[in-house]
Amino acid sequence: MKNIKINNLLVGMLAMVLFFACTQSNVPNNEPGGEITFEIIDQELEAACGQCKLGLEGSGCDLAVGIDGAAFYVDGTKIDDHGDAHAEDGFCKAIRHAKVSGQVENGRFVVKSFELLPAEK
Repeated sequence: MKNIKINNLLVGMLAMVLFFACTQSNVPNNEPGGEITFEIIDQELEAACGQCKLGLEGSGCDLAVGIDGAAFYVDGTKIDDHGDAHAEDGFCKAIRHAKVSGQVENGRFVVKSFELLPAEK
């Protein structure tokens, strides 16, 4: 009888460990100074001005991408490399989509490729 109680306790503890391991958030860590959190390969992401559209702090207008509810400033391409940021369909007035590859490094998204997709009408 004692062995059954111990086995049930162990099974219960294992179930709890698995539950908590599986429910951990997959939202990336975007704290400055952090290590590489994850890599993106040819994925469609939101792209816009970090300050105007994605809620990031800063001064001026800088390109950012949205990944799983978190926003990251972009290194490797600039906001004006993709047209007038203040045009009707520009990054400061609209959230656009881009096919990108890269990785998060030190709280920023380092671009390997960035292809702005046509604006939705």
